[in-house]
This record gives sequence, C-alpha cells and structure tokens, in this order.
Amino acid sequence: MDNNKASTVVEVLSEALPYIQKLNGKTIVIKYGGNAMTDEALKIGFARDIVLLKQVGINPVIVHGGGPQIAELLERVGKESKFIQGMRVTDTETMDVVEMVLGGLVNKSIVTLINQQGGRAVGLTGKDGSLIRAKKMEIKIDPQDKNSELIELGHVGEVHTVDPSVVSMLDADNFIPVIAPIGVGENGESYNINADLVAGKLSTVLGAEKLLLLTNTVGILDKQENLLTGLTAKQVDDYITDGTIYGGMLPKVNCALDAVKSGVKTSHIIDGRVPHAVLLELLTDEGVGTLLKG
Repeated sequence: MDNNKASTVVEVLSEALPYIQKLNGKTIVIKYGGNAMTDEALKIGFARDIVLLKQVGINPVIVHGGGPQIAELLERVGKESKFIQGMRVTDTETMDVVEMVLGGLVNKSIVTLINQQGGRAVGLTGKDGSLIRAKKMEIKIDPQDKNSELIELGHVGEVHTVDPSVVSMLDADNFIPVIAPIGVGENGESYNINADLVAGKLSTVLGAEKLLLLTNTVGILDKQENLLTGLTAKQVDDYITDGTIYGGMLPKVNCALDAVKSGVKTSHIIDGRVPHAVLLELLTDEGVGTLLKG
C-alpha cells in the first residue's frame, strides 16, 4: 500500500470513529430489499457491512423482502400473481409459496452470506417465538372514498403486536437476527406482511436508534428532482400535502415517518444500488439518501 492510499484509509477511519462511538451498543433496524438483494456484488458487500457493524459494537437487525423471488416461483408453478393497490392477493396456495421463499430460500441465503463473511446470523420468521402477531388486512376498493367497501386480500396481514424478546436475546448473544416478514394470526394461520411495515414496527418496539430502508431510488426528491435530506416530520408532512411526495414512495415515507414519530431517533431512505450504502449512510458525513428526524 502506497502512502497516499494509506493516508486515505486513515482519513476514512478517522471520519467513521465518532459515528461508531455514538452508535456503540445501539440497535439499527435495516429493511433489505431491491437491487441490493439481487445483485451478487451488492449482496456480498451488504453482508460484509453488516458483519463490520456487529464487530464494532453496533446491533444490526435485518428485515428482508422477496417479492421478485416469490413472483418467479409462482410463475414456475403456474400460479398467476394478482395485485390490488400494489399488494399481492394471497390465497392459501400462494401463502405456501410465500413461506417457502421468504422463510426458506431467501432468508437462508442471507444468513449464509453473512456467516460466510464471518458473522453469526440466525434466520427467523415472525412466527418464531410469536415475534410478530398479525391480523388480516382489509383495504378500501377506492382509497379516496371514506365510504368505500372493504375487501380482504387473503393471507395478507398487518402487524398487530411485536414481542421482541427473541431478537433481544440474539442481540445480547452477539448473533445477527435476519427476519422474514411473515406473521402469525390468533389461530396459528400465516400472514404475508409488507417488509417495510415490519421493519418500522420492529424499530419502534426495540427502541432502535435508526431505521434504514434500502430502496432502488436515491431517496426523497423535490419537484426539481433534487435530493432532500435532514427532513423533520413536519417538513415531510408538508411535502406529502403539497404533492412533492406521492405515489409509490408514499408507503415507504409513511413507514419512516411513523417510526420517528414513535421514538426512533432517525429514519433513513437510502439507495441500495450504491455499493456499501449502509456504511456510507451510517459512518460518513455525506450519506447516500434521505434522513428523517422527529
């Protein structure tokens, strides 16, 4: 290593040190999805970043999605995917596939990657230890009409309660929890839950320092497509009201907003297509996305 490169390494470590000190012993909930979960180089980089966080005394908790993988397996078995307002209609047969993909294939591949990089990851679903108690989700046919008829989407659920004891136990023993967003109903039935919602609720219950949502966008943009960051909850509410934040970004922003309003110090919507996005957002001055605070 030449002197210039060595100096760069020292500068990077010096910049990261205050952030490492501030986050030592704190919990960071990370929703993992999008390109970061399908591109091979990004997957390995993410696993290494998670191991590094744990090594320096930070407690990462991973919640992952798996929509593309579910769609691929459903297509292979000849099952048509149907969506209402962006949510997958999930009958019993589809739920079996969801559990197989999320709780099995995807979850175990993430666990394996982290372990291969020197971590000690443990895979869970929300059914393990009754971590996530769920109830059936009902949505309006017309969201703009308060009198619109409510419909069900089968085994699509929302978080009812979270019992974080199993996650806290794993954190205390220096394991890294990797959680598939499947909840359990009062009669033992399984529910498919949006991973952003699970990550948001979990961050609140765990008293997390930060919630990170990895996406395929650079973050929240203004009407001139400039990146917005360092936003307060009030500013975000105003941007939603004036139409700056709309469409597909709304559910993710609302999830981040609910977390900071419920006690999480900051929420971050970051670009998972950027190599080492998690470390750049947590341990550098610049970051790679939008930060929201209460």
